[in-house]
Amino acid sequence: MSGASFPSPTAGGTRLTDGQTLSVDGHTLGVRVSARRVRLGLTVERDGSLVLRVPQACEAKRAEAFIRTNRGWIDGKLRLREERQPVRPTRELADGEIHRYLGRDYRLLYVDEPGAPVRLVAGRLRMDRAAAAEPARAGRALADWYARTGLRWAEGRLQPWAARMDVTDPRIEVRDVGRRWGTYRSGRIALHWATFQLPFHLVDYVIAHELAHVRVSGHGPDYWRLLRRAMPECGRWKTELDQMGRRVWMGEVARR
Repeated sequence: MSGASFPSPTAGGTRLTDGQTLSVDGHTLGVRVSARRVRLGLTVERDGSLVLRVPQACEAKRAEAFIRTNRGWIDGKLRLREERQPVRPTRELADGEIHRYLGRDYRLLYVDEPGAPVRLVAGRLRMDRAAAAEPARAGRALADWYARTGLRWAEGRLQPWAARMDVTDPRIEVRDVGRRWGTYRSGRIALHWATFQLPFHLVDYVIAHELAHVRVSGHGPDYWRLLRRAMPECGRWKTELDQMGRRVWMGEVARR
C-alpha cells in the first residue's frame, strides 16, 4: 500500500483519519470517517472517484483487507461506469430549439419584452433577445430559470417524502452541484438545476434519495431498506435515471 497519509501508530495500530487518501493495488480512495458507522463501505462517486467510509478508530490494516476483498466489486462498478459515460448534448439555444422541464418539451422563443431573461408562458420558454445574443449569457439565464423554477417545485415535494421517512424537512436549494444530481450535508439538500429536465418521478427519486441520507449515511443495506420502504419503485427509477440522465443538458452551449 502506497500513497496514504497516516497519523502516528497507536497501540491498536495505525488509524485512518477523515479526509485522507488511501492507495491500494492501484486504486486511490478518499476516506470518510463517521461516528455513526459500525461497518466499512465503498461508493463510486459520479465523477468516478472511490470513497471508503469507515467507523471511528478504524485501523489501516482492516481497511486494506476490506478493499482487497471487494476488489471485484470495485472493478465491476468502474467498468459499468465506463459503459454509462454521459453523452451530454451541447445546445445552441437558438430560437425554436426544444428544451425539457419535468419531462415535457417546450420550445424556446426569442422575445423583446421587459422582465426576467427567461420565463415559461403559454407553453413557450420565452428568452429575452438581449440575453440570447450572447451564448454564455443565454446559458446562464436558462440555468438560472431551471434553478428558480425547480426550487419552487421541489419545495412542494420535500415534505411528503420527509414524512414517509420520518425525518425533519431539511433546507433545500437548487444550484450547480457538479457531476451529482443532488447532495445532502449538515441539514441541507442541494439539487442540480439540470435535474429538472427529467420527468417529475425521477426528480422525486433524487429528492427521496438525498432525504434518506438524513437518517443513514452512505449507501449500505440500511440505506436502501429505508429508501425502498418509502419508495418501492426506487430500483426501477434508479435504472431509468442512470439511462436517461446520460443525455441531460448540463449547460454546455455551442459557439455561434
